Amino acid sequence: MSASGEAGRPVWHRRTPRPRAGPGAGTDRRSRMKVAVIGTGNIGEPLARALAAAEHEVILANSRGPQSLQELAAKVPARAATVEDAMAQAEVVVLSIPFATIAGMAETIRRAPESTIFVDMSNYYGQPVVEGAADAASTTAWLSDQIGRPLVKAWNTIFSRSLALKGRRAGEPDRVALPVAGDDVVAKQVVMQLVEDTGFDAVDAGPLAESWRQEPGSPVYCTDLDAATVKEALERADKARNARDRMTQAQAIYDPETQSMDMVNGVQIYRDITK
Repeated sequence: MSASGEAGRPVWHRRTPRPRAGPGAGTDRRSRMKVAVIGTGNIGEPLARALAAAEHEVILANSRGPQSLQELAAKVPARAATVEDAMAQAEVVVLSIPFATIAGMAETIRRAPESTIFVDMSNYYGQPVVEGAADAASTTAWLSDQIGRPLVKAWNTIFSRSLALKGRRAGEPDRVALPVAGDDVVAKQVVMQLVEDTGFDAVDAGPLAESWRQEPGSPVYCTDLDAATVKEALERADKARNARDRMTQAQAIYDPETQSMDMVNGVQIYRDITK
């Protein structure tokens, strides 16, 4: 790490990204990346499968240890590792774990190589209360400050069902687009290509401070829009509405009896609430 950059934030040096295959066209050996997915729940598992289908080398890790992941790793396919080993070995680490948990992993994250790109796909709904998070420019900008590493925000605006079922090759009709925010231009380009590889158009959503535009309650959150409409949705996002709309959305699709969410109708419900 070099000396502190603007406003005292650390500056991390990135490798130049390797040549990438065309969007949605799979990858070759020159562009194959080692990607660790930390957390293998409802959203982490389909992401790992999509990355593996794009021929990236996937490493799975969770808090329970690699033995708990052997069966899933065989199906993905992927390699199971401890959290520490996964972060040490991967070029890109996707944090698919609860928002409130990530700050507690700061020491482990800081031990990863300086060139490692970290992706935050978590969402903060206000509970449990994390002091300072709601008052920050964006929750991921706050999180980046807490862990002392740059973050890229991606894959947080899609239901697990849509992630598993709606990936398409570039140029195909009805291809869903996902916003990607971050301050490190090189890191953001790498993550945007990975989003493309998983079957979705990547839209540059600006710096991390603007990633509130893709947080729960925003017009782009879990609404499965195309690239042009995602750009419009990011522009018309209203930070003052996010908290209210996210609660309305959650209540509208959650069934307390089954303790499940209606992700089939949820996309249209979310669109209607944020229009």
